[in-house]
Amino acid sequence: MANTDHKPKNMSRRDLSKMAALSTLGLALPLSSAHAKSSDKKGESTLERVRRTGTLRVAALVGEPPYFVRDPFTKEWSGACVEMAKDLADILDVDIEYVDSTYGDSVIQLQSGKVDVALALTATPERALSIGFSHPTYLHPYGLVAAEGINIKKWADLNDPDLRIAVDLGSTQEMAARRFAPDAKITAFASRDEVTMALQSKKVDCAVFAALLGLTAVQKNPDIGHFSMLTDPVLGLTSNFAFMKEDNTDWRDFLNVWMDYNRDLGQISAWIMDSLELADIDPKDVPEEVVF
Repeated sequence: MANTDHKPKNMSRRDLSKMAALSTLGLALPLSSAHAKSSDKKGESTLERVRRTGTLRVAALVGEPPYFVRDPFTKEWSGACVEMAKDLADILDVDIEYVDSTYGDSVIQLQSGKVDVALALTATPERALSIGFSHPTYLHPYGLVAAEGINIKKWADLNDPDLRIAVDLGSTQEMAARRFAPDAKITAFASRDEVTMALQSKKVDCAVFAALLGLTAVQKNPDIGHFSMLTDPVLGLTSNFAFMKEDNTDWRDFLNVWMDYNRDLGQISAWIMDSLELADIDPKDVPEEVVF
């Protein structure tokens, strides 16, 4: 829940910095609820709608630790992206509504105006035709989950006609694998769960994963193999916030300032590192190539 106590209080250096960041964009402090409710609905921007309704609608990825985790009993959400959403809501003085989503569904939900922001999407040229993206949260490089006995460290070593590689269909992992290992036997599965099942059943020898997703998969299912980074080169794409395209840039500008501010201060890194335990990942196991 957002803070509704509007009494004067001592402000931290961080609060003052946030106010300064907002003011550089020409964005006023959150409107009073009475004024916000009177806002004209016709042609309003995302930021205006969030303030008018007092609600920030977030695309929540069910079962995606360390980003999103929902307690099956209390239904409460936790995770790195949940902490980011809470901080956004705190600045705007609004509540949060979590909307169940997937990576693919969140694009459609943004286009149709069902959510205001998705917090963990990779920016691709195809997606950028239909939705907007913020400045990067962090770079998420790729690695390999492989059966015991397969010790591949370089992309060039994946390009083996006898090697059976699994990827999830339409993912950036599939794009990278097909680019750097065109001679390998690559099978694209409909979901990441099917990729894991293929590893378990030995239908494939290995699978390309973004680093945190690979570490999480091995932690959940140790019998599928071990995780290692792919290097020479270290490849990866950024994780970003995503939002609806609109002529008014206030929402985009606010999210960009928020992102730069929290990333440069190390707050993004802290939220992610603190949430790794939700995926049973020891921070010491995060490869040095992964920098939040």
